[in-house]
Amino acid sequence: MTKAEGSKPAQSELKPDTKVTTGGRNPHAHHGYVNTPVYHASTLLYRTAEDYLAHNSRYSYGRRGTPTSEALETAIQELEGPACAAVALLPSGLAAISTALLSVLQSGDHVLMSDSAYGPARTFCDSVLRRCGVSTTYYDPLIGAGIETLMQPNTRAVYTETPGSLTFEMQDIPAIAEVAHRHGALALMDNTWAGPLYFKALEKGVDLSIQSGTKYIGGHSDLMLGTVSASQGAAQRLKDTVYTMGLCVGADDMNLGLRGLRTLAVRLRQHQQSGLTVARWLAQRPEVLKVLHPALPGAPGHDIWKRDFTGACGLFAIVLKPVPEKAVLAFLNALSLFGMGASWGGFESLAIPVDVKDCRSVTVFEPGGPAIRFHIGLEDVGDLIADLERGFATLAAAK
Repeated sequence: MTKAEGSKPAQSELKPDTKVTTGGRNPHAHHGYVNTPVYHASTLLYRTAEDYLAHNSRYSYGRRGTPTSEALETAIQELEGPACAAVALLPSGLAAISTALLSVLQSGDHVLMSDSAYGPARTFCDSVLRRCGVSTTYYDPLIGAGIETLMQPNTRAVYTETPGSLTFEMQDIPAIAEVAHRHGALALMDNTWAGPLYFKALEKGVDLSIQSGTKYIGGHSDLMLGTVSASQGAAQRLKDTVYTMGLCVGADDMNLGLRGLRTLAVRLRQHQQSGLTVARWLAQRPEVLKVLHPALPGAPGHDIWKRDFTGACGLFAIVLKPVPEKAVLAFLNALSLFGMGASWGGFESLAIPVDVKDCRSVTVFEPGGPAIRFHIGLEDVGDLIADLERGFATLAAAK
């Protein structure tokens, strides 16, 4: 027995930081190299005709899996915990959302979708799912167990996103999942904000936990990736749907996902720390009406965050006291360290105006003033605050 074989603990005994560092790695299966090789693969050759006819190989075709994809899937599965039966890799976060929904829905079914969900997820429901004969009802994300009143005999899925990625409503996931299961439906969740490091979605009753790996798994704004983690009851249909639709991720993108995953824990801690520091500072500014950050005491949804989550990321929003639009735009244009871009989760800070009037149908977001969403990156927090101070000075002048 080698030293490694004799001393290696079970993955279930390891802390999250260790899991993201070691998960899916087996150096001695690859001549001792630390990282799993990048397999650019399509065709796999069998040694004999008998092996081919019997499918006698660990792998069968590049789209069905390679050591590279297996390493990333295994690492995410170990991070999700024992409730995770399978992980699917998809070409983008939206592909993960659409594939998860398609894996549980068919013509004649009904889905309940949070009114605060990611806009393109709504578009998918209103276009593709509608054409497929699936009906969608949008619901107030704060409904909790009250969602029971919206369940229909043909409801097969309840889709959640917490917090909402623009307006940061916190949903009571255990309560919603319990109602869904009691009515024979599955619970789906976009868990990109916290990920399995800070929210064990499957352990809270979710059947399909979705992440945009483009965000924090990648971490460097150079990757398109989606993941879906499935409970035992949802795993086979998810795998069958991914295979039948011909979906797969390129080898280099999977490798970037693996690279990003190794530093996920330390990056998220810094995003969380810097994000809360900036959020607290913003909460004291006279120009700010309120801060929408679930991990901030007193913020909307903080009680649910404190009960169910173990951490936060760098994404939150603020609501300014009423000012003219030109002042808001002047504020944003004055920032030099905050880029303006629709994504988040990379090393860089971002700031964008929030406008949800075209992507709500049953609730109204009336914050009381202009809203701005921030992603706090890995820059020095003092530099970011100084940049924001310059922005506020410009806002005051523009008023």
